[in-house]
Amino acid sequence: MADADGMSGMDHGDLQPGDTDPGGAPRAGDDIVVRFAQLALELHGSDSIEETVVQFALQTLHCSHAGVALVGEQGQPEVSAVTSPIVAEAFRAQWTAADGPLVEAMRNHATVLVADTATEQRWPEWAAKVHAAGVRSVLDVPLSTIAETVGVLGLYSLTPETFGPDDEAIAHLLAMYASVAVATARNERNLISAVDARTLVGQATGILMERYGIDDDRAFAVLRHYSQHTNTKLRDVAQQLIDTRHLPD
Repeated sequence: MADADGMSGMDHGDLQPGDTDPGGAPRAGDDIVVRFAQLALELHGSDSIEETVVQFALQTLHCSHAGVALVGEQGQPEVSAVTSPIVAEAFRAQWTAADGPLVEAMRNHATVLVADTATEQRWPEWAAKVHAAGVRSVLDVPLSTIAETVGVLGLYSLTPETFGPDDEAIAHLLAMYASVAVATARNERNLISAVDARTLVGQATGILMERYGIDDDRAFAVLRHYSQHTNTKLRDVAQQLIDTRHLPD
């Protein structure tokens, strides 16, 4: 695939470390190993993993814009980080239509390349929208672990046929780093949530035991009954009892 200047996506001839493309993006001559080692450190201490990932994509790959969409708790994709409103709109347009390269990447756990939105035939309506916004080529890479796909990394360029084999290889590596970081953060949040829930339930059962003179098993059974009867999460029933000293109506 050729860029506007006739060069393939990452075929840069005699480029040396530190060379950049016309837009200022680092080229293949850079020490990519050092870059990813630094990324690993940044992800470990980052308050926003997805924001770190999209900024790294802008600095390392031939993209004009980048974004990360994650699968939410209800199974629906959500915008997690974008470098431009164009990406957010492109994401949402696909969710509304339930079709597009991002949906395809997320559904089939496969990388999807759109070489030129001007000639794209698989998703003509979506392609027309992003083409009107100035986007000419797109690379969507799934963020996947062994167990599941947690999201998609979307790379957008204002020139056609931007993403060559080297770009795809680096994007896959970036997606692997991001997938592990996102999955680890989710597991940590789930663990903290589970510990918090057990603490709340323990406090609530203690209140019931003291008030009604029942044992721990019976107090827990009461909480579970109210949870099922009111279709409310057990931790929420416990929280309400702690806050109000009353069980749900």
